[in-house]
Amino acid sequence: MTDLNILWPLSGGLLIGLSAGLYLLTTGRIAGISGLAASAAGLTGTGISTLGLGFLGGILAGAVLASTFLRQAEITLTASAPLLVAAGLLVGFGTRLGSGCTSGHGVCGLARLSKRSLVATSVFMAVAALTVFAVRHVFGGIV
Repeated sequence: MTDLNILWPLSGGLLIGLSAGLYLLTTGRIAGISGLAASAAGLTGTGISTLGLGFLGGILAGAVLASTFLRQAEITLTASAPLLVAAGLLVGFGTRLGSGCTSGHGVCGLARLSKRSLVATSVFMAVAALTVFAVRHVFGGIV
């Protein structure tokens, strides 16, 4: 990785940390994306959350701005649409089953030294590594 290429992931990490910290300071809540998505969709039993919609809208706006103004690598999808949908549903199921996602447990929970988040992050990282190994080496790259 060249010096210039390391600036983008470093900047992204700093912005993720900044947004998670500001969200905690202003709301007193953890910036877990799966929870924010559920509240924005009105799936938490408290109605549609405008705060959740705003937070997710900011993430989407940042992605649009970055893809519009920054040089980017071309992304090529080789998986079929049904496989991508199934993968997304499995990830969503996993975040509900684990009571959080990489942002809630991996970024915010670990920063707070939460034992539950350490276990959750360890489990989903191990399962992700096993899944990649299985798809590439056992199933011969089914995607």
